[in-house]
Amino acid sequence: MTLTINTNMGSLIVQNNLNNATNALNQSIERMTTGYKINTAGDDAAGYSVATGMETDLSSTSVAQNNVALGSSLLSVAESNYDIMITHMQRIRDLTEQAANGTYGDDSIEAINAEITARFAEIDRISENAEYNGIKLLNGSIGADGINLQVGIGSDGNSRITLEQTLFEDADTQGLIGVNATTYTGYITTGTTATITQALDAIDDGLAKVTSRQTEIGAVQNRLDSAAEALTVQFDNLTSSLSTVKDTDIAAESSNFIKAQILQQASATLLTTANQTPSIALNLI
Repeated sequence: MTLTINTNMGSLIVQNNLNNATNALNQSIERMTTGYKINTAGDDAAGYSVATGMETDLSSTSVAQNNVALGSSLLSVAESNYDIMITHMQRIRDLTEQAANGTYGDDSIEAINAEITARFAEIDRISENAEYNGIKLLNGSIGADGINLQVGIGSDGNSRITLEQTLFEDADTQGLIGVNATTYTGYITTGTTATITQALDAIDDGLAKVTSRQTEIGAVQNRLDSAAEALTVQFDNLTSSLSTVKDTDIAAESSNFIKAQILQQASATLLTTANQTPSIALNLI
């Protein structure tokens, strides 16, 4: 090998290896401190793109899970208010049955009608005031399109569940029972079998309507439960896949760190020797 003073190839080679070892050491430090093996697009362009897409889907899936939970809560509020209405209507029916018995005088009928009137008023109040997050649920104000729940990450219909408008039709006494308190208590005050039958038929019709709506709510709740389970599986799978693409294997990276550290130290030691090589030329002069 030619011995030169101006060009020290040995030193240049060691410097290059020292730089490589230092870069590898810094990369290992970055990966272990961040927990990610892909921190910039430069680390792995294709992997970075895949990871970004997965992160987007993961975030959207989390939002969809919240949407399902909110939709379920909305339905629970509606169902709970229907439960209260059923309690009132069942009591109205019991009172109607009492009034149908000929053992009650005018004062008793008046007392029965007073309670019926109060319960009619409470059903109407619940219908007007039942709401969820500012949305009136039982006063018929929800439009024909119902309420759309975004339960997936796509833009098509497969990512949506629609709560039909029929679940939220006007639930006041006129809408459910078909008559107001004055008409209903008039049936009872009249007291002929025909009018009592009208009253019982009306209250039974109201009970049937509420029960039907609650049945529909139950069916939709089951769909939302299924959607929630599917989203949980999707979230777990995306998380696992993202981890595979992006997360650092600490065990493997620790080995890389030690390797780079040893190479750096060795290169630094050898650089000192390499830099002294040209001085050997002095022995030839």
